[in-house]
Amino acid sequence: MASAPPHHPSSATDDMTVTGLLRRNARDFADRPALTSGTGPSATTWTWSRLRAETAALAHGLAGLGLARGERVLIAMSKRPEHWAADLAAVHLGALACTPYDTLSTEQLRFVARHSAATVVVLEDADHLRRWEPVLAEMDGLRAVVVVDADAVPADDHRCVAYAELVREQPDEAAFDELTDAPTPETPLTIVYTSGTTGDPKGVVLSHRNVIHESTMQERLVAVPAHPRTVAYLPLAHIAERVLGIYMPICNAGHVTICDDPAQLLPALRAVRPHAFFGVPRVWEKLVAAVRAQLVELPPERAEAVEQARGVAVEVFRLRSAGKAVPTELAAQYVALDGAVLHPLRAAIGLDDCHRPLSGAAPIPTAVLEFLAGLGLCVYEVWGLSETTGAATVSTPEHFALGAVGRPGPGIEVRTGADGELFVRGPVVCAGYLRADGGLDCATDADGWLPTGDVGVVDARGLVTVTDRKKELIITAGGKNIAPTRLESLLRAHPLIGQAVAIGDRRRYVTALLVLDEDAVPTWARANGVDTAGTEEAARHPAVLAAVAQAVADANTDLARVEQIKKYRLLPGPWTPESGELTPKLSLRRTAIAELHAAAIESMYADD
Repeated sequence: MASAPPHHPSSATDDMTVTGLLRRNARDFADRPALTSGTGPSATTWTWSRLRAETAALAHGLAGLGLARGERVLIAMSKRPEHWAADLAAVHLGALACTPYDTLSTEQLRFVARHSAATVVVLEDADHLRRWEPVLAEMDGLRAVVVVDADAVPADDHRCVAYAELVREQPDEAAFDELTDAPTPETPLTIVYTSGTTGDPKGVVLSHRNVIHESTMQERLVAVPAHPRTVAYLPLAHIAERVLGIYMPICNAGHVTICDDPAQLLPALRAVRPHAFFGVPRVWEKLVAAVRAQLVELPPERAEAVEQARGVAVEVFRLRSAGKAVPTELAAQYVALDGAVLHPLRAAIGLDDCHRPLSGAAPIPTAVLEFLAGLGLCVYEVWGLSETTGAATVSTPEHFALGAVGRPGPGIEVRTGADGELFVRGPVVCAGYLRADGGLDCATDADGWLPTGDVGVVDARGLVTVTDRKKELIITAGGKNIAPTRLESLLRAHPLIGQAVAIGDRRRYVTALLVLDEDAVPTWARANGVDTAGTEEAARHPAVLAAVAQAVADANTDLARVEQIKKYRLLPGPWTPESGELTPKLSLRRTAIAELHAAAIESMYADD
């Protein structure tokens, strides 16, 4: 690939800082869009010059409140341009910004507030104030509460100040340039709290170098057009959205459209047609359900043409996944069918111009990847954690395989330990874990290796396959080690099954809790002539029960006898972060599931 011109956004390097890149964008791409809130006629857009000016004014206002280098700021608001400005203003002052998940309980918020020792909290409106009130009362070091909705500022709380009051004055340009130049690549930038599936969350501290290497690494591996369009829809507490929604667009001067309501993701994708898109497996499964719903309605002749094209596309995908050459005749057939048949299907979900479709945060069923490949949409898996600033390994069109999560990115090393645990070393590994006293605990060993807690293998092609979480391995009463995620992925391959959790630790055999996919049930019901209203009724319908039983039987054919699902319970669902079974990033919260559904689990072992 040719090198980028001097002022091309992709020429960002690891030696730069987020503050310096924001200044570059405001100077070189001043009138280009940076953030658009919403879609359609009511959408509002901030240019790069507007974003930096707002950041400068807010930094000036926060400095007036006493916010100082090394202090912490908690930001709790919806995804809106002011969220970006608050985060970046803190960065310019050398403070560490942190966005807690909206779904945290009051007790969890207390933990984050106490552990971070934040001196400033930025809230959106009266609802946020009510939710945070018991927590704010216990924050001894709290200096100020900034409220974006001026009408919600309580008159009787001297700590509360309206956001608008803080952005009234622009600082002296030279003074703001001094703040811009102050950070180095090693300067701490932000805190990302882990989801705490196995205990209290950890405050992962990331540096400017961490996020810039992660952002530019993606550009080096799979290029997208200059100033790429993207959609921000995940929580900004999620490491993926912090990179994809904040830092990567600063590196490539991209255009982010904010979708604050995940239920509106599909219309947002259709409106934006992003050049790159990252989805957790549940999001890809929902998009597959949307396409299936459209395919059911096709007239027979059109449906036959689609199935032929999908068959060719999947054949090409499987060959490439296996590292084999695609025959010239088959490649030509695929190109012809893709343009005539498959492109409109991708356009229907807004991904017809997507150069970098990625999946991560949890294993994605092979059936989902192959269905998407059948649309001509090859989704590539990545793997990493908050401690690795997101992706440490990346699948690319040249290097991928079904079930694998790609190869280590540039400058990153991955090795396996004696027990199969994966270790990572490189410029994306975090600066450390925040201590309650403000110091940092090192996250690596003396040689810089980070233990990830994931178990996996590295094959001869350098591709990494993650087999399970070290702490989530099922050890049966007979002493057999079983990886539950593989079982769960096989079960979720059936479109009716939205969630699956394997049970069996210290038990004689493996069982499973299954949850119907609320998005897929209506489509499946229409296609199979089943009359059912919602998942509650579907979970009792004989045809649904028979289909789920067959799905379990099919999964068992791919499993060793000791791994096979002996019994299961079908639940209507849905499972959500609010209902307690899922983390904010839609991973299984296994301990909570065991508690919430203890009766159903025990019923499967009643005869033991």
